[in-house]
Amino acid sequence: MYVDILLGLQWGDEGKGKIVDYLAPKYDIIARFQGGPNAGHTLVIDGEKTVLHTIPSGIMQKGVVNVIGNGVVIDPVTLVKEITTLTAKGIDVKGNLLISKKAHFILPTHKVLDAASEAAKGKSKIGSTLRGISPTYMDKTGRNGLRVGDILNADFQEQYTKVKEKHLHLLKQYDFEFNVEAAEKEWMESIEIIRGFKLVDSEYYLNEALSNGKKILAEGAQGTMLDIDFGTYPYVTSSNTISSGACIGLGVAPTKIREVIGIAKAYCTRVGSGPFPTELDNAMGERIRQIGGEFGATTGRPRRTGWIDLVALKYATMLNGVTQIVITKADILNEFETIDFCTSYNVNGEQTTSIPFDIDRVTIEPVYETVPGWNQDLSPYKDFSALPATVTNYLGLIEKHLGAPVSMLSTGPQREKLIVK
Repeated sequence: MYVDILLGLQWGDEGKGKIVDYLAPKYDIIARFQGGPNAGHTLVIDGEKTVLHTIPSGIMQKGVVNVIGNGVVIDPVTLVKEITTLTAKGIDVKGNLLISKKAHFILPTHKVLDAASEAAKGKSKIGSTLRGISPTYMDKTGRNGLRVGDILNADFQEQYTKVKEKHLHLLKQYDFEFNVEAAEKEWMESIEIIRGFKLVDSEYYLNEALSNGKKILAEGAQGTMLDIDFGTYPYVTSSNTISSGACIGLGVAPTKIREVIGIAKAYCTRVGSGPFPTELDNAMGERIRQIGGEFGATTGRPRRTGWIDLVALKYATMLNGVTQIVITKADILNEFETIDFCTSYNVNGEQTTSIPFDIDRVTIEPVYETVPGWNQDLSPYKDFSALPATVTNYLGLIEKHLGAPVSMLSTGPQREKLIVK
């Protein structure tokens, strides 16, 4: 029938997992289309927290099929750990998870290459999560990758060894100590478990589902500003995180796309290095970090924090063709007297509302507008029409600048703390 896309509009960590979990019952299939275990989608259900790195966030909903698409890179060990955790919670993972044969595997030596490369950069580190994502995508585009479907081949071990030997040769250029034997043993054991799952030609599966009237939600990872082409290069991830990436990462045509749901926090965060125009490297930034619990779900690293950046959000809205916006973590600003919005940049003495090509090299001074905060707990509110004027004013400013409606407002991490228009 159609595909809706849900993705992040900032630098990741926008709260996509919760929104996918909420929306999942409205769809037949949830399909992850890019990224790898560098993602951390957090779900809080009945007070219990679950963090997903590879499996789509619809897995907690009964009767919903979850597909790991061809655009995803998979660490077998991480995937099996997720499967084990979910199964222990009574989730029918084996019955409701399909894995694309064209998805690529992260090998133990990919992780070593990632760590060695990052260490060699010294002060110029990109901020990699060291999970082997970049080297895996490099092998994919270099046509040297190992894919999920390869584990069904009789010569899989030979294929694996060929890729491994290539990596060991590359590692000779680094002064970096490593030992992959223990990791390799666990990796191979995890491969045997994955063999028991439904491995499919996902592009055929998804298109047949569409022909049969099924509704699909494509789930993105990371965020628009980390897109390999349109993000704050070179401080980006290794895949296309924007809406057009869903077509490539799942094998569906652009004509099948209906809605594009963009997720943004009520403020801004970023993990790792790279440009962050509205960063608050001060007491205010630390206040937001502590109230918001801004520490990476995947890495545990403290996130950099700052005010909401409407220049970057308008750029992201344009790139993705966003049709509706979800604002998350509004509750983190409950106790703020005033809230700042970045509405333009001063770059080299000139005011602009565009993202500079060389954003990693220029000095950006954000231009702010200030609005009154709501200064109260929003969790009792269940309807948009009942929200305080300070909140509706805040949301109205976002809609005005971005040219898209706000359809949901999250007021807490729990599934039920969501106001839907």
